[in-house]
Amino acid sequence: MSARSRSATVFIALALAACSPEASNLELVDTTSDPGLPRETNGQRAELLSAFFGLDNELPLLANRICRGGNGLDGMPVIFSTEIDHSTLQAGDFKVTTRSGRLGTMHCVSLLPATDPGELRTALLIGEFGNASDDPPATVEIVGHLTSIDQSLDFKGATIEVTPLDEGPALVMAELVSDDAEDMGLGLSQTSGSPCPASGVAQAVRAIWAGGVRLENGDEPGDAERELYKVTVQTPDGREREITPYALADLGDNDNNHVLCLDTADHPISVSFPASILIDPNNDLNPATQIKVEAQKGP
Repeated sequence: MSARSRSATVFIALALAACSPEASNLELVDTTSDPGLPRETNGQRAELLSAFFGLDNELPLLANRICRGGNGLDGMPVIFSTEIDHSTLQAGDFKVTTRSGRLGTMHCVSLLPATDPGELRTALLIGEFGNASDDPPATVEIVGHLTSIDQSLDFKGATIEVTPLDEGPALVMAELVSDDAEDMGLGLSQTSGSPCPASGVAQAVRAIWAGGVRLENGDEPGDAERELYKVTVQTPDGREREITPYALADLGDNDNNHVLCLDTADHPISVSFPASILIDPNNDLNPATQIKVEAQKGP
C-alpha cells in the first residue's frame, strides 16, 4: 500500500467502523420532491463554501464500507453554508464538470465521518470526477432538491469551483458551537469527537477545514497544535485581542472539524492557523489560513 493510501485509510477507518446506512446514499437520481423553498431567506443563503478534490483514484478498499464499490475512486468533500437535511441527500443531487466540460460520474455521497451535532454540512462525494494530470474536476453544482436541516432553504442551483488536488486544506468556515444542535444518530454515537473540558470553558468555536486533517505522522493534532490556533476576540468595550484556545476538542473522529474551547466570553471575530502543520488525505500540507467567525444563526 502506498503512503498516500495508508494516509487515506487512517483518515476514514474510524468512520467505517461505525458507518450508518442513513449517512450514505447511492441513488443516482434526485428522489426529493420539490419543496418550493428559496435559495435565500432571513439573511441566510443556500450556497456551497468549498469543493475539495481530496483523492484521485486513491480511495482505499475500506471505502467499500461507506459505499459499495467506492474502492479506487475519487473523493471530494463538499461543504454547505448550513447544515443539511440528510433525508433529502442523494448522490444524484450533484453534478461534477471537468475542465474540458466532461461530466464526472457520481457513485455515492456520504456525510461520514462529520456526523456530530452541528456538523452536518460536509458531504463526501465518491465517483470518477476527472484526472488531476490532464482533465481535473472544475465545478460542482447542486442539480437536485437538497434542503437545509431546518427545511427553510433549497440548495438546488448552488455551484462552486473545485479546489485542485495538489492544494492543501484551508479553513472554510468558523462558527460558534450551539448547545441546541441535534444529534441525528448518523454516526451511531461512535464517530463522536472528544468534548471540551467540563470546567473553565465559556464558549466554543467550531473550525471547519476543506477536508479531513491530521499531522504528517498520521496522529491527531494535540496541545502543540492548540497553541498554534489563534482566535481574535472583541471585548465589551470594543478592543480586539488575540488568544489561544484553552483546549482543543472534537478530536479522534477523523473528520474536518475542530472545536476551539475558549476560556473567555469575549466575542470571537476570526480564527487563524499557520502553514505546513496539517495534511489532507493526499498528504498536502495546509497553507496559512484565516477565517471570520460566522454570527450564530438558527439551525
